[in-house]
Amino acid sequence: MSTYFPSGKELADNRKWFVVDATGKTVGRLATEVARILSGKNNPAWTPFMDMGDHCVIVNARHAKFTGSKEEQKLYRHHTLFPGGLREFSVKEMREKHPERIVELAVKGMLPKSKLGKAMAKKLRVYADSDHRHAAQKPEAVEL
Repeated sequence: MSTYFPSGKELADNRKWFVVDATGKTVGRLATEVARILSGKNNPAWTPFMDMGDHCVIVNARHAKFTGSKEEQKLYRHHTLFPGGLREFSVKEMREKHPERIVELAVKGMLPKSKLGKAMAKKLRVYADSDHRHAAQKPEAVEL
């Protein structure tokens, strides 16, 4: 008896596309489920060192919510690599300027910090509103 082992060539051809509506969903709980789809852990043939995941499109990221007082207290930080270049944005500011980045950063934070994680993150598309440009891929709607 031989054990089934997926090859890299057939993985790209068999990837599915999923659409997730973020309206009214909690950001963290949404991000964990989407990270499972991107990494392929819901796939029965999951292999830890291969990118087994599917593509995921998140729509209505503007309407994802936080629980508690995170809306006022949570800060997003990045450094410009110049002296004194630490920049901080609250959730409120981020939602006004780049609402899709809130969900995007939450999902990327739950993926591996390696080349494999970067490959998984490339299969994520996040849109602030309900329209997206991936109708040609015939994505399936997923209710989380």
